[in-house]
Amino acid sequence: MVPAPLIKAVREKHEGETVRIRNLDQPPSVWRDGRTTWYTGPKDSDRNWPAVVKSLQAKNFGADNIASVDEASTKILSLLDHPKQDKFSTRGLVVGFVQSGKTTNFTAVMAKAADRGYRLFIVLSGIHNTLRRQTQIRLAGDLVHANPDLWHEVTTELKDFTPPGGNPQVFFATKGHHMLLVVKKNAAVLRKLRDWLDKGGDYLARTPTLIIDDEADQSTVATAKINPLLHQVMSKFPKVGYIGYTATPFANLLINPADTTDFYPRDFIVNLPQPIGYQGTEILFGRELLPGEDPADLPGGFDMVRTVPDDEVDDLKPRAKKDVADFYPGVTHSLRRSVEWFWLATAARKLRGGGNEHSTMLIHTTTETAVHERFKDPLLELKNRMLTGLTTKDPGLLDRLRTTWAKETARVPAADFGETTVPFEDLLVELPDVVEATTVVIDNYRSTDRLDYESGPVTAIAVGGNTLSRGLTLEGLVSSLFVRAVSAYDTLLQMGRWFGYRNHYADLPRIWMTDELMDWFSHLATVEAEMRLDINRYMNPGVTPRNFAVRLRTHPKMSITAKAKMTSAVRAVAAYGGQLVESRFFDVSDNGLSWLEANAAAARTLVCRAARDGSARTARNETALFTDVPHEHVLEFLASYSFHERSSDGDSGRIAEYIRKRVRAGSLGRWSVGVIGNSQPRADTKRCDLGSGVEVRMVRRARLSYDEDSDFDGVADIKTLSGSRDEAIDLDIASSQPKRSELDARRREQRPNEGLLLMYPIDPWSEPTAKKGRVPLAAPTDDVVMGVALVFPRPEDKDSDVEYMSADLSKVLVEEEDLSILDQDDE
Repeated sequence: MVPAPLIKAVREKHEGETVRIRNLDQPPSVWRDGRTTWYTGPKDSDRNWPAVVKSLQAKNFGADNIASVDEASTKILSLLDHPKQDKFSTRGLVVGFVQSGKTTNFTAVMAKAADRGYRLFIVLSGIHNTLRRQTQIRLAGDLVHANPDLWHEVTTELKDFTPPGGNPQVFFATKGHHMLLVVKKNAAVLRKLRDWLDKGGDYLARTPTLIIDDEADQSTVATAKINPLLHQVMSKFPKVGYIGYTATPFANLLINPADTTDFYPRDFIVNLPQPIGYQGTEILFGRELLPGEDPADLPGGFDMVRTVPDDEVDDLKPRAKKDVADFYPGVTHSLRRSVEWFWLATAARKLRGGGNEHSTMLIHTTTETAVHERFKDPLLELKNRMLTGLTTKDPGLLDRLRTTWAKETARVPAADFGETTVPFEDLLVELPDVVEATTVVIDNYRSTDRLDYESGPVTAIAVGGNTLSRGLTLEGLVSSLFVRAVSAYDTLLQMGRWFGYRNHYADLPRIWMTDELMDWFSHLATVEAEMRLDINRYMNPGVTPRNFAVRLRTHPKMSITAKAKMTSAVRAVAAYGGQLVESRFFDVSDNGLSWLEANAAAARTLVCRAARDGSARTARNETALFTDVPHEHVLEFLASYSFHERSSDGDSGRIAEYIRKRVRAGSLGRWSVGVIGNSQPRADTKRCDLGSGVEVRMVRRARLSYDEDSDFDGVADIKTLSGSRDEAIDLDIASSQPKRSELDARRREQRPNEGLLLMYPIDPWSEPTAKKGRVPLAAPTDDVVMGVALVFPRPEDKDSDVEYMSADLSKVLVEEEDLSILDQDDE
């Protein structure tokens, strides 16, 4: 018999430890009331967690980061259920950062869970073989190989799940073994897994199971096939814990919590801290100051991003699918600079040393696999020219490389990261070997070529699309060229493979992208920071994942998650401050006549009201301008004018809501209304009478030619409607073609609280000029096609112009996500 005082002392010690674990500040967590904290940390007799620690030490992970992983994994495991309970089904979410070590965290959780009695581990590893294979290799290295007598790999590096031969019950009946399955979120594979589990019989009830959903926002939420299959797999286990891991939890946080068949994190949400030495969005792109922050403490914004001019984009990716057959990429200035920087940075890394011998460059411009293949020859030719130039000591090449190195190392000083700048003459000695060792790897779901970091040091330029995003680590990534414009928060953020750890080369990463993409990533850095603050704010008694809603900052030109997985979330008014919203798409199908006529009528009504109640001003030739127009007339116009549904930022209803909100705040009560005609007409240019004495020559806006192909559904894309000269029509400004910064500055000075609405009477035929890639607009009307652009001033108080979206905790509907790869068989 154990003495009662000893039992009491043990119980008190355990309860004290559970309280300590639950009250840990890091990582911040929110959990459901009534959960029992049972796990208090590793024991001396554990075998799996010590093996993970040894592996992390071998990778030079650092004592502080190992301690952070230990603390976080202990907290997460304590929020799961004890494996000896008769029955449980837990659902949680862990929010990390892109390329920040989420795999390391869930490896630690799995190790500690195995040490306490969890036996079956299913890791759902994205939708591509490359990520599944990488995850299998890492988990095998950290868990299985260290204790081979404790583990059985049901899946392997080379093979996704295939039902093993023999009686499945034997697997679950075997004692003392942990089973590891790393499985793609693929319909065919998940069906095989579900059917195999059906044969497990009563043994499943004695098999505590942990399901780790890596990239939990991808395909898990709101898909017609994968989501139900995952639920069916999970339902096979009487004792199961599910943890979703993602750096982009936007869709996960907008799931309907009342839907028991979905994967809302009803039991806990854990917010992982940003690791030491991690380079994330705010480091590379900077972000806005949040309320209560000191500007001196605002991180990031290092000068590592370079601009790809808009006029180069058409040489780096096809405009549309039908252009793929005839598209061949060109070696643009930005592409050549990014490749040359890759070689310079790689040479510098080799001279510095530091452990990671791999060096990679990423080129991501499109998902079209045929285009990926066509990058190979130009890149190999660039390599050959570089080798020849280095061998012959071409003075022009050497001067260009020397200048590049000097400018780049001055813009991002090595000393800011505790490093020393490598002299250029030392680089020249190393460069020929670096260039010679460079391979060009075309990595996509069709190619047999793959990035392989297991067979020795890699120096590679990787060209690809989706397989090079979403969880896949590009080792030693130092140069990236990225021009794929995807306007969903989660999709775009996950494509940023340049985030992560850069030990001994934190000063060397460079990214080439368009200015618009830079702005979008900076916005995402603000969204991320604010979202995490929101989660942390709910760490209060009585607050559970079921009764709080994280706010997600909106953007007028971006959606929070692809395919609108949050269609019934609470949508706030979008913030348009400082934005230009314009017509880009027009219905020129046979059924578009009534739509075009309604828009033309709305424009004539606005001109009449602006002429009556506004002040007519003198503008340039073939234009009309009215200032001090009451905002009510603009709202009435928006009630009648329809932007095409493809215009993501052109939602008349949302724009009207924003105007009303700003009017209540004392702004946008008055507007300038302009009509922009053609000041450089041809002989056959038509005229347009809008009434009230306003008659101008029609402008021409031909549509992009790819609309003529089979993909053309009667929607014309003119790409750009307005210009900076037009935006300055109501401003006193000297330049005839002012830059954006000058426009913003003059508008803040002269019309800080007034909006500008421009109308463009477009010739319905609009024969193109000599510009390539255009065909006539050919709209089905004899009147006019009316384009519209709205310019919004940037509020002085930016915080007042920020709006959010959050979950409706009573009802959230989701719609199907179109990911055809989910239906492809593993074989």
